[in-house]
Amino acid sequence: MSTLTVGLIGAGGISRVHADAWRALGVRGYVTSLDGAEEIAAEYGFELVADVDALIELVDLVDIVTPSSTHADFALRAIARGRDVICEKPLAATAEAAAEVTAAAARAGVRLFPAHVVRYMGEYAQIKAGIEAGRVGELAVQRFSRAGSAPQTGWFFSERAGGGVIRDLMIHDIDQALWFAGPVASVYAVQNPPTVDDRVPAPVTAHVVLTHRNGVLSHLHASWVQPGMPFRTSVEVAGSAGRLRYDSAEDHTLRTDAVVPEGDADYLPPMSPEESPYYAEIADFVAAIREGRAARVAPADGIAAVAVAEAAYASIASGSAVALPGETTAADSTAPDPAAPATEEATR
Repeated sequence: MSTLTVGLIGAGGISRVHADAWRALGVRGYVTSLDGAEEIAAEYGFELVADVDALIELVDLVDIVTPSSTHADFALRAIARGRDVICEKPLAATAEAAAEVTAAAARAGVRLFPAHVVRYMGEYAQIKAGIEAGRVGELAVQRFSRAGSAPQTGWFFSERAGGGVIRDLMIHDIDQALWFAGPVASVYAVQNPPTVDDRVPAPVTAHVVLTHRNGVLSHLHASWVQPGMPFRTSVEVAGSAGRLRYDSAEDHTLRTDAVVPEGDADYLPPMSPEESPYYAEIADFVAAIREGRAARVAPADGIAAVAVAEAAYASIASGSAVALPGETTAADSTAPDPAAPATEEATR
């Protein structure tokens, strides 16, 4: 098989973890960006390209790691030229745009992969497996928390430009909540301090409550805090027979509290692999293309996460819960990601 050629659009902070993965996979890499592309090219041995359209013509697959407001445009340009696409979260700034990108990929017969990396983090994958194995019984409530230093680039603080603490940071846990518990019926959200004239303050905290269609409640907390504060994330799911939890500040193992059958020892899941979740994510996408199989994340998952984030902002604006129609929350993780895109995927 010939060497895969990959074009990286963007050279910000997240581009380096993607570039690390591509280098480890032995691809031939190209990069373009308004700023910083020369450094990426020199550091990773990629070839520098003058602009996006020239890059798209040179490669098999396009990897979009640019500001959120540009994701849909770059994806549509790549798809129109028949290229497979990996796109950093969020898939687009709005659910409507994300659905448009998904429909375009389906029509063109190319693969589209929203990069929701937390699905590839070992502790979260173990929790998903534990839920499916019935370790907590009937799932009832989920709690997610994610906090870290506020970003330094201006677009993150403009909700109209695709930024905001919910769309940028909390969207990781929105995706996890959907992955663990399925589609959402309603969203209630608050943020303090509030966004004023499209300027998100920092430090800032948002709290979102999701009522899933199966009755599960999810509480999601996200904060951009002072520079220099360490990043921390935690998750806990609880049900009729026990709970599963993980807190990055405590250790690197998944902790389980569960009802143990008589005579059995307490359950301790294995530690997660040392492998980078970004490498695992990108390697899964490449393997899915080569093997004609589903990846862990489907285009519909990208649409659903953006739809919930949009509903959260609408809830903050209105001060009340926002209902989601069934067709916009079709993130049921039991549905397979098609090996080749199909029209059904674009209309879910």
